[in-house]
Amino acid sequence: MDNQRLILFIVFSFSLLLLWESWQNKHAPVPAPPVASAPVGNGAPTPSQALNAPAASSTAPGTGGLTRGARAEVETDVLRATIDANGGDLRGLQLLAYRETEDKAQILKLFEDTPARPYVAQSGMVGAGLPTHRSIYELNAGNYRLANGAAELQVPLVWQDAATGVRVEKVYVFRRGSYEVALKTRVVNGGTQPVDLAPYYQFTRHGQAPRGESFFLYTYTGPAFYTEAGKFQKVAFKDIETGKAEHVQRASDGWVGMVQHHFVSAWLPEASVQREYYTRALGNDQFAAGMILSGGTLQPGQEKTFTVPLYAGPQTQTVLEKLAPGLDLVRDYGWLTPLAYPIFWSLEKIERLVGNWGWAIIILTIIIKLVLYPLSAAGYKSMAKMKKLTPRLQQLKETFGDDRAKLHQAMAEMYKTEKINPLGGCLPILIQIPVFIALYWVLLAAVEMRGAPWVGWITDLTAPDPWYILPILMGITSILQVKLNPQPMDPMQAKIMTIMPVAFTVMFVFFPAGLVLYWVVNNILSIAQQWAINLQVEGGKAKKA
Repeated sequence: MDNQRLILFIVFSFSLLLLWESWQNKHAPVPAPPVASAPVGNGAPTPSQALNAPAASSTAPGTGGLTRGARAEVETDVLRATIDANGGDLRGLQLLAYRETEDKAQILKLFEDTPARPYVAQSGMVGAGLPTHRSIYELNAGNYRLANGAAELQVPLVWQDAATGVRVEKVYVFRRGSYEVALKTRVVNGGTQPVDLAPYYQFTRHGQAPRGESFFLYTYTGPAFYTEAGKFQKVAFKDIETGKAEHVQRASDGWVGMVQHHFVSAWLPEASVQREYYTRALGNDQFAAGMILSGGTLQPGQEKTFTVPLYAGPQTQTVLEKLAPGLDLVRDYGWLTPLAYPIFWSLEKIERLVGNWGWAIIILTIIIKLVLYPLSAAGYKSMAKMKKLTPRLQQLKETFGDDRAKLHQAMAEMYKTEKINPLGGCLPILIQIPVFIALYWVLLAAVEMRGAPWVGWITDLTAPDPWYILPILMGITSILQVKLNPQPMDPMQAKIMTIMPVAFTVMFVFFPAGLVLYWVVNNILSIAQQWAINLQVEGGKAKKA
């Protein structure tokens, strides 16, 4: 068996799988909205109550529309935020250190309330006479800037009901150098009746992929939940639309988030508080995912404060690990996570030494190649021996013609005489494939490389090569690899092996430069190793003769 053809076939199949997955997610028909089911009554607040509570806004409940009101424009050293008096929503969020994929001159927008692409963080209270995300708060509109030397910046909002005497104060707390925003909600019962408290926190988002997302590289976009019991769960927008969403319903811990390539937003309440998780289709390609906390009963004259952190920023692994259990899983490596973590750890350590992610990729590729050398050498030796036998195998094919039984028998005798196991190199090669795929996912998920340059024309390792130099080099090295391997006796297989490097080159034009760089370096090292082993095998044969 030709091991190199096996590798190329598996990699090619993996690439086709990514393309098919991307096509399915981009072009799948949007189903009709499901009929809402009646809420289950057990005394606990339900998502329907939270999302359809009476509102003091002109927006109809359940439509997902956003009404513009007085605004606070906030700026810290790492972000710009927009807070709207309607609901006290966080309506806009720009991450100053990152740029849009399509237009590098534009600062990346994580939250925005444009009609076509709404994505906002919202909060409210369940129950009649309490403010929801559609209620209007009092807000001192204007610009809020983190002062030099200040550690934090606060933006207060107030809602009160003269009839019930209930007063709700929201305070957004922004901290220097942090993408974590604390939302403090203080409820004061100045009335004569007890009030049941059930604050909720949610994200409302459109169902599209981020701007500039590559068709050839599918990454998950949508809600995610984590609890100790249910662990990490992703919920596709199309499943929410069809009413097939499956996720944890109630727990005393965990968080709810909205995930996209390189970035995540998540509400992170403290543990030991009972909560209910929900998802909902709002229509017009808009969805909500959130949680309702059990806040107990507030007696007249009492007050209570809920503090829930909101993280909205890059999927930086070291940061996510410290914020909340399971939050680092939004960098989803799938079933290869146990292998991907040490690979990224190694890559990060190398980058700290050399100060460049591109050179770190090259060095890590060389290290992996050296570690796997004994395994790959066995496969290359098998291919080198098979290459020597190619002319004799061709003669056998011409001799026996269509008599496949005699042809296989003659080939088996030849392998036995030459002491060659045609399957001997398969296992070592197959063992390497998970390593290569894990490294692929690491390079794809690493937001640390976003905007990171390598040399010259490569100014962003997560963007395609603008001059196509790396994809062309990848194609050339792939062709050389094919030439070094045994040529298939079947003419159709030979044509496929010739076409595959060209097909890879076309696909890799759209791949991030960091991924292509890895593949080029791996190809060059493989060519050098195969060439050296071919010389060794040929030299040994000549000496023996």
